[in-house]
Amino acid sequence: NAEQALALGEQLGYPLMVRPSYVLGGRSMEVVHDPDELGRWLKRVKIESGQGPVLLDRYLENSIELDVDLVCDGQRVLVAGIMQHIEEAGIHSGDSACSFPPHSLESSRLREVSQLVTRLALELGVVGLMNAQLALHPEGLFLLEVNPRASRTVPFIAKARGFALAKVGALVMSGMSLSDAAPDGLKDPGFVSVKQPVFPFGRFPGSDPLLGPEMKSTGEVMGMGRSFPEAFAFSQLAAGTRFPMEGRVFISVRDEDKPRAARLGARLHALGLDLLATGGTAAALHAGGIPCLRVPKVNEARLEGAAHIVDHIAGGGVDFLINTTGSGAAIADSFVIREAALRAQLGYTTTLAAAEAFASALENRQRPAPLSLQELLAHGYA
Repeated sequence: NAEQALALGEQLGYPLMVRPSYVLGGRSMEVVHDPDELGRWLKRVKIESGQGPVLLDRYLENSIELDVDLVCDGQRVLVAGIMQHIEEAGIHSGDSACSFPPHSLESSRLREVSQLVTRLALELGVVGLMNAQLALHPEGLFLLEVNPRASRTVPFIAKARGFALAKVGALVMSGMSLSDAAPDGLKDPGFVSVKQPVFPFGRFPGSDPLLGPEMKSTGEVMGMGRSFPEAFAFSQLAAGTRFPMEGRVFISVRDEDKPRAARLGARLHALGLDLLATGGTAAALHAGGIPCLRVPKVNEARLEGAAHIVDHIAGGGVDFLINTTGSGAAIADSFVIREAALRAQLGYTTTLAAAEAFASALENRQRPAPLSLQELLAHGYA
């Protein structure tokens, strides 16, 4: 009941990841930041799903989420791939872009992850495919969930690795040993691959592109390149994201993101992009010596009698948008900005991690050369 949930919330500490006991696609999952938000969520979930238990977990802020696909025959384990999410933990795994191999993790950390999931698969007695999701947090490595089945990432890792993972999993399930099903084992991937979700927001006026624990994507594309920035750029182009090589980037971020946004702004300014920002973000950029144009929010513009950010977007004065937001009223206040970006068909991101990947792709100034079929075949991709 609500009293138990609120008491547990105080015991666990905010923010919390909350959800009904059974969900598909992250339905009704949410991050709540205080007792008031938790109380409102409990009332809404009771209406949507009827009486039933709810689960509360401590939300691991500033974590790197990992997806791992493997196959086990009950005796041996073959870790097919460890994928690093670009967005932080807390974004639904189906909505987060991810890279293979991981683009910023040390080999010692990858060995630790591989050893952990191997022990899990053997202890659980898995025969076939298994997927595990983990979060790398400053406090250590946390296990989020284990699924003893094929995951949505199996087709991606199979293509990124040039390895028939689904076939091997099926053979193992039919009784074949791993040594017979995959006698050649795994080869090192010759390229970096990035999986990018595709969202339907342009077809649904009024929808909010802000990402969270509830899944919103309806498909995905894949980019391959010789480096992470190149692969990320290809994945964005495949998803239809407009990549400005020049022009204006608008930045508006929540308070805790401002130091990181200042570092990002310095990178974008060095690339020759002009910056626009709302008041607090503009102050953070100016404090870091980064020139930018302060643009009022919609409610501020009414008081100041100046053109607000939605006017700039509608008038073609913005080429890319970066917007992170906090909770409750802040999400509602910034919705008009994200909605205007959708109407103008702008490239945008609602996480700083994706914005930093965007900057890395732009810093790779040379236009990426497509991979030839001969290159792919030479690295074992059939």
